[in-house]
Amino acid sequence: VNGIEIYSMKIDSKVTSRFAHNVITSRAVNRGNVSKEVFFDVDLPKTAFITNFSMTIDGVTYPGNIKEKEAAKKQYEKAVSRGQTAGLVKASGRKTEKFTVSVNVKAASKVTFELTYEELLKRQFGKYEMFIKVKPKQLVKDFEIEVDIFEPQGITELEAEGTFITNELQNTIKKTFSGKKGHVSFKPTLDQQRTCATCSQSVLDGDFTVKYDVKRTTPDNLQIVHGYFVHFFAPTNLPKLSKNIIFVLDTSGSMHGREMEQTKEAMLKILDDMKEDDFFNFILFDSKISIWKEKLIRATPENLDEARKFVQHISADGLTNLHGGLMRGIDILNAAHEENLVPKRSASIIIMLTDGQPNVGISNTQEIEKEVKKAINGRYPLYNLGFGSGVDYGFLERMALDNKGLARRIYPDSDAALQLQGFYDEVSNPMLIDVELNYPENEISDLTTNSFKHFYDGSEIVVAGRFIDSNQNHLSVDVRGEGATDPLSYTTQQDAEDTAQAFQEQQYIFGEYIERLWAYLTIEQLLEKRITATGEEKENLTAEALALSLKYKFVTPLTSMVVTKPEENDNEEGIADKPTEVLNMYLKNLLSKPNTCVVCAKLLLIVKLISIKPSFITKSYGQTSPVYHTYAPQPTWYTSVDGDPHFIISVPQKKDAICFNINENPGMILNLINDPVTGITVNGELIGDKKANSGAKVQNSYFGKLGIANKHLDLKLTVTPEKITIQNGDEKTGFTWLDSVTLQQTGLTLIINRKKNLVLSMGSGASFVVVLHQVWKKHPLHQDFLGLYTLQSDKLSEQTHGLLGQFFRPIDFTILEIHPGSDPEKPDATMIVKNKELTVTRGWQKDYRRDPKHGVDVPCWFVHDNGAGLIDGVHTDYIVSSLF
Repeated sequence: VNGIEIYSMKIDSKVTSRFAHNVITSRAVNRGNVSKEVFFDVDLPKTAFITNFSMTIDGVTYPGNIKEKEAAKKQYEKAVSRGQTAGLVKASGRKTEKFTVSVNVKAASKVTFELTYEELLKRQFGKYEMFIKVKPKQLVKDFEIEVDIFEPQGITELEAEGTFITNELQNTIKKTFSGKKGHVSFKPTLDQQRTCATCSQSVLDGDFTVKYDVKRTTPDNLQIVHGYFVHFFAPTNLPKLSKNIIFVLDTSGSMHGREMEQTKEAMLKILDDMKEDDFFNFILFDSKISIWKEKLIRATPENLDEARKFVQHISADGLTNLHGGLMRGIDILNAAHEENLVPKRSASIIIMLTDGQPNVGISNTQEIEKEVKKAINGRYPLYNLGFGSGVDYGFLERMALDNKGLARRIYPDSDAALQLQGFYDEVSNPMLIDVELNYPENEISDLTTNSFKHFYDGSEIVVAGRFIDSNQNHLSVDVRGEGATDPLSYTTQQDAEDTAQAFQEQQYIFGEYIERLWAYLTIEQLLEKRITATGEEKENLTAEALALSLKYKFVTPLTSMVVTKPEENDNEEGIADKPTEVLNMYLKNLLSKPNTCVVCAKLLLIVKLISIKPSFITKSYGQTSPVYHTYAPQPTWYTSVDGDPHFIISVPQKKDAICFNINENPGMILNLINDPVTGITVNGELIGDKKANSGAKVQNSYFGKLGIANKHLDLKLTVTPEKITIQNGDEKTGFTWLDSVTLQQTGLTLIINRKKNLVLSMGSGASFVVVLHQVWKKHPLHQDFLGLYTLQSDKLSEQTHGLLGQFFRPIDFTILEIHPGSDPEKPDATMIVKNKELTVTRGWQKDYRRDPKHGVDVPCWFVHDNGAGLIDGVHTDYIVSSLF
């Protein structure tokens, strides 16, 4: 591609006792006759830690060095100041993070990239799964995936599959297993990689997954190597516990439509999976709380039928009383235990699903966390499912971890119902409650978590630790738990000699694998504890996790890897962080300069944040629309509104923009700016076209009237496309757009430029320009409308809000996981903004500065659903009853 040939790509994985050590090696050559930039980008599992990276150019190796984030900061800032994308790792999918690095390679020169990462494979639904993302982007002469598995307990099954595997490619996957060893290889030829016999595109694009399980002659397996141990606990053939499950569901207005339908679909399938000895109930919350039954109900066929009817009639409306719904669910579950309505030996679970943030009842998240923890009191786990982009995921995660559960994102895609059902399947078969693995305190230090509220069928509990005496070679463990019919209680023992005997095949072992497994698990758990910790406790957890990350060379959220490049490269080093999420390389130069004020011919309402302070405004005409050029002696924030509710927010530091629509009916009044400190408000009333456009799903709307007020000065300015009215106390003064006026009085300066615009300065110095858009009087559809530009918004206070006002403060965002959307020319992506994940689409807006007739397409990320997740609250929060 572009003269760069990747002639070799090898993915080599060695798995020892569930711990995977993966090395990706890519070799490329510059076939061109000039220097070219070579990119190496791979997708890694989010659960993995990068441990090493190097690149070798013409025999010289440039290694990556892992340092504390703070220590790497100067290099990072230096890299950023040179205008490069310094961050190398970013989230790129539901389960993956993308590692990207590039380097300039001379003509005919070769480069080898080598990346190493490690992870502990988790057991789900009875299998360990290793996930490899395959996407070489070109045909590769020597492409190979090789996986070697060594399990001391013995391997019982081994599967390998790829989402991109065709019938022809099926035979290229080789898999064998015998005793303790398993092997998978995938080595397609050049011709097998082609999408068709004469094509140069590669079919290799998707997920390659290896799944396996081990023999279980005993409930657990204990391994001791060089002063460390790991204990795997996964008993089989236990009777299942009955479960008591409360579903707390958000039915507020934002769940309306597809989200509600998918939730109902998932709930109906979940009801089909209920066992007759299970107990359950539904709590619904919007502005108020609704419950299906006053108490937990047994899952009899009759009750399940009634529940299905209840689910089918659920509808979405109102606000979000999350606290009220959750507390009601906890109360019902607590009462069921206190009144012995449920079996003593049963597993209780709360699953809460929400797509928004609390805004009725108690809405302070810290207060909710405190009350929920007190009410649950460690008795059962809380699982929080965050649906879509509007959730405060940090809050859901803290609250779940605080109550021995976990949080999970539900992505708002076509498979959302399957995601919900998949999560339920993970926790639907509890086998044990209150599991404890007790180790001799005087022999063990640095033990990972060893008590667990529930053990679910098909999963595995893993505990690792370090011996106080590194020469100790014997361990005895007491295991306790409560089963469906009896308590579980036994002692297990192991000697280092037994482990050594099981590991005679030394070529499978990489370094001190159990020690690294212990470090990986310890860091993972310390980082999780940090989420809910505060003050000194958080500092101690951070220090401990950082020390281990540096010692074992893991790229974690506390460390960075500095990648040094050859001197002739402009960007001498890049920084690999976890999980730093930055823009894709191709977005880097999308907008070379921040936009100045743009007036669109398409009659769209535009909100623009631009880093410009206008000193004067000139106007030039094309055949379709006037254009206003704004000249800027010094930077400040600038906003404008123009046309059909279509907002653009320019983000100068990103050289990019965000856009969104507000779809509302004519006659509605929207609050654009509200500053309680200066007393300045701006509201706009919408008008529509002269008649409805039968071919359009959404009708056009524009601002037909603006109300600008300063409450402190008792000043009101009403602007329509016909006239301008100033009300000062009881005095009224009127003008038309045929007037040329300069008016100065206390707290007000007004300039009307005949049939063009008016410039208004009020009180503190905040200034506005209102632009008149006049269309042909006999136009069958459109009518005259107004545009608003806010100058010197820095004169307004920090407390300024409103549809525009909230964006007067700088806004930052991150784009990840760019993928094809429904329109082939407009890719979709995930945007992280205001700590939320939104699904956005790449779109364009016209910039008429350089070409007044045709305009220039300016790219922006389009936020769907009336700016949901980007604007504070929902767009209907900004509807007001009058202009003043």
